[in-house]
Amino acid sequence: MPDLMLEIINKYNYWLYIILMMIGLYAMIAKNNLIKKLVGMNIFQTAIILFFISMGYKENATIPIIMGGHGDTAHKTIEASQYINPLPHVLMLTAIVVTVATLGVALALIIKIYQRYETLEEDELRMRVKQK
Repeated sequence: MPDLMLEIINKYNYWLYIILMMIGLYAMIAKNNLIKKLVGMNIFQTAIILFFISMGYKENATIPIIMGGHGDTAHKTIEASQYINPLPHVLMLTAIVVTVATLGVALALIIKIYQRYETLEEDELRMRVKQK
């Protein structure tokens, strides 16, 4: 049993991401207010981005910049295990841009919905849409 507890403690960041994802998922499913749903979606997206960034981390590694290139260092063997993979971080930069764009478009739609129906509650919106 102590080994299991040690393993859980060592992976605390994954538990944090799972908790954040569940909070976001709960907000998207259970809340009726469109703003609260949007905040839940944003929390969910942020948890996924944090998860992928943490997956790209490697202990005792350095950035993938090879110093030198000419002379005696040109024939030096390069060990890939010594370098951090930059791909997850670059992809998550793109995901952050998509998250911000999604948030902006969703807020614009929510403003238009409020201007037309004068409510942001999902149940009231359904009733008002059926009436028209």
